[in-house]
Amino acid sequence: MTTKKFFKKLCLLGTMSFALTSSLYAESLPKPNPYLSAPVYGLTHFDPAQTDSVPYAVKSGTYNIDLNKLKNVNGGPVNIITLASTSQNYMWGVSSQGVSYIDISNGNFKEAARLDAPGIKVITPEVHKQVLGKKYKTAKEVEDAVANIYGLGTTRIFNGIYSVVDNNNVVYADYVDGSDPVIYAFALKDSSNPSKGIEIIGTLNLKNVLKQGETLAGVSLTYDGKLIIVGNRSISVTDRSLKGELQTVRFGDDEYISNSVAVDEKNGIYVASDKYMRKVVWTGTKLSTDEKDGAWASLYDTGIEPPTVKVGKGTGSTPTLMGFGNDEDKLVVITDGANRMNLVAFWRDNIPANFKQKPGTKSNRIADQIKVTAGLPESTEFVQTEQSVVVKDYGAFVVNNIGQPGPKDKLAGVIALGPVTTPPVGAERFEWDTKTDSWKSVWTRNDVSSTSMVPAVSTKSNIVFVNGYSAKAGWEVTGMDWNTGKTVHRTVFGYNNYGNGAYAIIQFFPNGDMLFNSIAGPFRIKYTK
Repeated sequence: MTTKKFFKKLCLLGTMSFALTSSLYAESLPKPNPYLSAPVYGLTHFDPAQTDSVPYAVKSGTYNIDLNKLKNVNGGPVNIITLASTSQNYMWGVSSQGVSYIDISNGNFKEAARLDAPGIKVITPEVHKQVLGKKYKTAKEVEDAVANIYGLGTTRIFNGIYSVVDNNNVVYADYVDGSDPVIYAFALKDSSNPSKGIEIIGTLNLKNVLKQGETLAGVSLTYDGKLIIVGNRSISVTDRSLKGELQTVRFGDDEYISNSVAVDEKNGIYVASDKYMRKVVWTGTKLSTDEKDGAWASLYDTGIEPPTVKVGKGTGSTPTLMGFGNDEDKLVVITDGANRMNLVAFWRDNIPANFKQKPGTKSNRIADQIKVTAGLPESTEFVQTEQSVVVKDYGAFVVNNIGQPGPKDKLAGVIALGPVTTPPVGAERFEWDTKTDSWKSVWTRNDVSSTSMVPAVSTKSNIVFVNGYSAKAGWEVTGMDWNTGKTVHRTVFGYNNYGNGAYAIIQFFPNGDMLFNSIAGPFRIKYTK
């Protein structure tokens, strides 16, 4: 089947899926992008605004889950997200080694097809078991297992981490092929029969596009269907055919981007380096950094790189949009890079005429910033995160990811964090006040652990979820009431290392089942009581 016929065949299916799912969304939520496979889970961080919020109800209660009795879909290590396809019966698994197509119909969760990215070392279930089935006593034991059994370095875990599925059911994900950064377009060989397999229908080698020493951070989509390519020091826009001309904006050689971008319905692209928060505008014909087109840049506070989990001296957050439709304030929010981080809100569009720069902020583009304590004492050296800010209405939720120092290798460090090295604790919920243009803290929890997994909120159940480790219970997903911070949900995995959602995102199905993106591949967790 030709690529052109393949795209035509899937357009109708993509439109049907989009129409069915978009009814979940209201004006006060981000406008769905019609070029995504679905309004929720079409890309990493769930939606173009990167809110990490889902419109599905989730049960309260405590559930003890034995992952040894469940079958996952193999992937990783690190399986950032399981993405929506254009069919409500299937999803795309995206991991650091490639993609899989997963049958989720009628409560199923089984692999229908898979394709590993070219040149990427394949980690089998047996190899995962050799590493994750051990009980480690020292960080050195973890380092040796990662180096000698996995045989992987830190760069592996960044493969495919910010990916997207379009309305033709094509997955776009980046993988390092040898020394070259490459974007692959994956698609089904036969859309009517997924068991026939997955094929690569396009590639884009960016070796000659990115500057020396620069690599890929990930991809996203504009609201007119163009592919956004995020480099460590640049962003580009091109056709989804991967054959068109690239429009590129480059940033400073002394800057570094480690996260993805948020996109608004007018194609404002919000990108944060380790120095600047920026809005770059796709005009439909070019990428613009011109203020006349609505673009802007603002410095924000930075610090030093913490000893665990977080990457770099700047923000660990993918920018998140707050305020949609007729909402009074339109903001973009991140946590900054200060050793004891701030939650920072920037005016997304025009700065209000009567607004005066707040004391202690880097510019009047910053609407407000507030110190994050996460309920921890002032003597705590680092309160920092590698997670984006979870947003629901004008509420924001952040976690502390910095625990006891461990292995310098990020993969070894995230496996050791909890079972070997003391895990981090601390979370905080904030609310934006549109009358005073300021943040206020709503509640803190200094007893809840969030190691490295991206939190998520169920907007229907008003519960925000984290994945962490405690000596008393082992690995678990903890759900807290959005308004009070009280624990109302616990999914307890115990001391099974498959309960580590390393750098991935917590997800849920429309029926309330959890989609747990384990370090070794995703599981479907059913709540039966």
